[in-house]
Parts: sequence; C-alpha cells; structure tokens
Amino acid sequence: MSTHDTDAHPRFAEALRELALEVPVRRFPDATRTAAEAAAAIGCDVSEIVKSLIFEADGVPVLVLMDGSSRVDVERVREELGAESVKRANADLVRETTGYAIGGVPPFGHATRTRVLADRALLDHDVVWAAAGTPHAVFPLDPKTLIAHAGGALVDVRERTA
Repeated sequence: MSTHDTDAHPRFAEALRELALEVPVRRFPDATRTAAEAAAAIGCDVSEIVKSLIFEADGVPVLVLMDGSSRVDVERVREELGAESVKRANADLVRETTGYAIGGVPPFGHATRTRVLADRALLDHDVVWAAAGTPHAVFPLDPKTLIAHAGGALVDVRERTA
C-alpha cells in the first residue's frame, strides 16, 4: 500500500483502507493548520486547499468543504439548509462530531455522519489537498472523488467578492 499510514491520523488511515483509497499522505514538520500554511508547505495555490469546516445549523453539525482562498457565507449556508440559524461550531463540537481537532479535520472518515455541503469552486481544480486528520498531514485527491467520498452536495456557499 502506498498510503503512508503512519503520517495520517489512525482513524483517517482506517477510513482510507475502508474506502480502498490509495493516496499519498504528506507529513510536514511544521503545522499546516491554516490554508495558507498548507499551500506554502505543499507549494500549491491556496485555492487548491480544502478547508473542512464544521458549522452548527439549528444545533445540528454540518460539514462545509470550502477552497482555501474563500470564506464561507453563513447566510448562504443557512438558506441552503433552510435553517433558522447557522454559526461556526466550537472546538468541542468539532472534535465530538468529527473525531479530529480543528486544523486537522479531513473531509471524510469522521466519527459521526453529518450533512455535507461542498462549494462548487472546488471543481475548478484538477487536484485539491486536504487534511489527513492531523495539522501536520495532507493528501491530494481530485475534487470530484473527494466530494463523493465525503457525501457532499454541490452548492454555492462562498462569500461573493465585491
């Protein structure tokens, strides 16, 4: 197996095995918690980084997959879900929902099943990079496959630039 299981979080390595997904996990000595840090370490554009963000929609966790150069428009997420209120989840809810700490949340392989919204801009790239369960590890995958494994619905939820 070409996956470097030791570099990925054990739960995520297990998810990759269950999906029979062969991806090269790259580990960096310095944390790649932010999209900018990850892009600099990998040597790619920040928009090729996938941010896996947990929000709370009427108290229910939802995962939003967003490119690293964009921000999530909470109002658009609220409209998409038909929710009364949407807010960023706190660190405890993120860990409880995904099994991972903020900065290392992968797009799939979570502790619980959540609704997943994937921003359409991710499809602008041939390859995107996402966290492999720790702030030090990332993996590349084509965005269609990544979104499919995450069970994501394609939506437009990024902030529109003026």
